[in-house]
Amino acid sequence: MLIGKPPGIPASAITPREQYMNRRRFLRTAISGAAATGAVAFGAERIAEVLSPSAGVLAGTKLQTVKSPLTTTGEQLTSYKDVTTYNNFYEFGVQKYQPAMNAGGLPTRPWTVRVEGLVKKPKTFDIDTLLKMHALEDRVYRHRCVEAWSMVVPWVGYSLSEFIRQCEPLSNARYVQFLSYYDKHVEKWSSESTIFWPYSEGLRMDEAMNPLTLLTFGLYGEVLPNQNGAPVRIVVPWKYGFKSAKSIVAVRFLDKQPHTTWNDMAPNEYGFYSNVNPNVDHPRWSQKTERRIGLPFYAQLRTTLMFNGYGDQVASLYNSMDLKKYY
Repeated sequence: MLIGKPPGIPASAITPREQYMNRRRFLRTAISGAAATGAVAFGAERIAEVLSPSAGVLAGTKLQTVKSPLTTTGEQLTSYKDVTTYNNFYEFGVQKYQPAMNAGGLPTRPWTVRVEGLVKKPKTFDIDTLLKMHALEDRVYRHRCVEAWSMVVPWVGYSLSEFIRQCEPLSNARYVQFLSYYDKHVEKWSSESTIFWPYSEGLRMDEAMNPLTLLTFGLYGEVLPNQNGAPVRIVVPWKYGFKSAKSIVAVRFLDKQPHTTWNDMAPNEYGFYSNVNPNVDHPRWSQKTERRIGLPFYAQLRTTLMFNGYGDQVASLYNSMDLKKYY
């Protein structure tokens, strides 16, 4: 079912689903008409690619959900359009509009997630088993990107801790590593050769077990579009967005801190922890403010919150750490 309006968010601030779908139908009709007359411009072709159906389970498929007490209230939701067309997913392009154009070839069915490393017994879960493992919850979370932009997204999933318990990690497992899907033969796979594929991210075990860390299958009450990390991803709302690994195919339990893609490529810019911290600037820009996507220009700029506003739930994880050293 569709996600209900979280408390504290006025109904007028949320783009109605039917209104958004009407825009999509209008664009499809306009593009089709232009094609019939041979007048499709490059921009229209780009829009057509963005609106093309995803491989596997189509975007728009509803998910049965329950409300979560962990949802963030009092925030205006970012529109479905902005959430699904302004993305970081470098496997399908380095520009924000490219993943929505290029990720249609990502095969999301069949899909399995391997569990490896320090576990009682290696396992493989198929996506449908994961979907049924626990009740899917509606959770509105702030999403903060290291490039100083942010969104408010209604995600669908359940606490990663529920999945970890099923994995039966050993007592000496201190970290969890996530590996994303990699296949250079997928149509429109990025040719960006400076990135080490497959994409890797990781969390300390206590971070992964925090109730806020979400094993995510959808947004706006529907399955994840490919460009948002279908069919399963992680969302860690108090960290910068690149920590939330997309299109996960393997989960490894380790006793040592794992290699992660951005920390390996540019350790002076992207720390392993990457907690949202306005007091630690990126070497090339300040993190003290952020720009909220989808709002009028005059209303976009806002002060960055420590731990992205989730300090009450997660600050205790870092009590003994120098957060300027472990950035």
